[in-house]
Amino acid sequence: MRVLLVEDDQPVAESLRRGLLRYGFQVEWVTTGHAALAHQGPYDVVLLDLGLPDTDGLDVCKALRTRGDVPIIVISARSDETDRVVGLEIGADDYVSKPFGVREVIARIRAVMRRVRPRTDTSAGPDRYGPRLTVDRKAARVRLDGVEVALAPKEYDLLAFLTEEPGALMSREQIMEAVWDANWFGPTKTLDVHVAALRRKLTGAITIEAVRGVGFRLEVVRDPVPDSRTTPDPASAPQSAHAPDQGAPGS
Repeated sequence: MRVLLVEDDQPVAESLRRGLLRYGFQVEWVTTGHAALAHQGPYDVVLLDLGLPDTDGLDVCKALRTRGDVPIIVISARSDETDRVVGLEIGADDYVSKPFGVREVIARIRAVMRRVRPRTDTSAGPDRYGPRLTVDRKAARVRLDGVEVALAPKEYDLLAFLTEEPGALMSREQIMEAVWDANWFGPTKTLDVHVAALRRKLTGAITIEAVRGVGFRLEVVRDPVPDSRTTPDPASAPQSAHAPDQGAPGS
């Protein structure tokens, strides 16, 4: 996912940029409102500070919104409720107050993207991931090599979430909040159980890497290795029933 970060505070921007990169985001960082408006993109979401050195961030927000529907998340030290309300009314999709944590920002990015790109698109068909896997979000069905795979409800929800952005590193907290509930108090080991089930049921179509201390990353297998159980072994091919012609015996 491509992020345009508009922030003039270098320590804040560097910290946020490093955190976003760690979670698989692509980040373009600019420090002024004019630079943000001059940036041609493409990008999927804008993180916009209101306290810019050359122009008011609210004006930048309004200008960006007139250009298109790219999601805008305002980040600012301003605590006045009026600023938040105005920002949302002129086109911002969400608001994060400083100080904030990288994971909070990422959670808000993903929440905004889920709202602006609904999983259930009645005009779209199943989403294909590599040559073997399809996910039909409208019907909540998964097929492997054209055959429907029986998934438990939470297994499907987990797969649907992880396939929203293949290759991105998702923290355990993000996954639990999105798939289970923000107020889930049960053991997080249930996540590992569901990941193991997806690995087993979708072997060869996806991989789910566990990143110690962080979370999980789903990758799509683009060039699956042929299944040795269905690939004939030349050495085991049946031999001809006819013996080679040795010629007529001598007289």
